[in-house]
Amino acid sequence: MFLHLGENVVIPLSEVIAIFDINSTTSSDTKLFLNTAEEEGFIQKISSEDPKSFVLTERNKKSIIYLSPISSVTLTKRSGFIDEL
Repeated sequence: MFLHLGENVVIPLSEVIAIFDINSTTSSDTKLFLNTAEEEGFIQKISSEDPKSFVLTERNKKSIIYLSPISSVTLTKRSGFIDEL
């Protein structure tokens, strides 16, 4: 199974670790984490639109964080994780 993150970006569900709402991440630790990840080149912005969510993934033991213009609720529904609960 795959997850469409927006634009032309599709990733395997097996790589998804977590899906987060970007507006709910008010914690200073989360902001520091995202800033550090951006500085180190782990963030991929997939759209020129403001991101609504970010998706933490791992591919070949390397973390990749995708900034998506699609809400975390929609991405979670698309992933089928809610159906499994």
